[in-house]
Amino acid sequence: MASVKDMPVRANNRSNVRIFATVRVMHQATRARVIDLSPNGMAFDVEKPIQAMPGQMVTVESEELGRLGGTVRWYSNGRLGIEYKLSTNALAQIASYFRFFHREVQPVLRR
Repeated sequence: MASVKDMPVRANNRSNVRIFATVRVMHQATRARVIDLSPNGMAFDVEKPIQAMPGQMVTVESEELGRLGGTVRWYSNGRLGIEYKLSTNALAQIASYFRFFHREVQPVLRR
């Protein structure tokens, strides 16, 4: 995994998406919008600040993806990046999303 300005960067291709989800880290939960999705992880814009540190376990729940587990990779300026805890169930959920739901979208705002 490469690094840009101390933030890890995924090597896989990303797909821009607009999926709303609930992100849980420890005993905290917040609504978030998935902004990009790849076979190994996803990035979010979080609705309210949470205390997330790289390496913490996270759970993501959404209508389109179901429930996924993962690890926080980075958290900066209201954005959160996670890497999936890959299992056959997680792989099936991501593949199903791309097969039945996914439509490439363009970002509305760029940071």
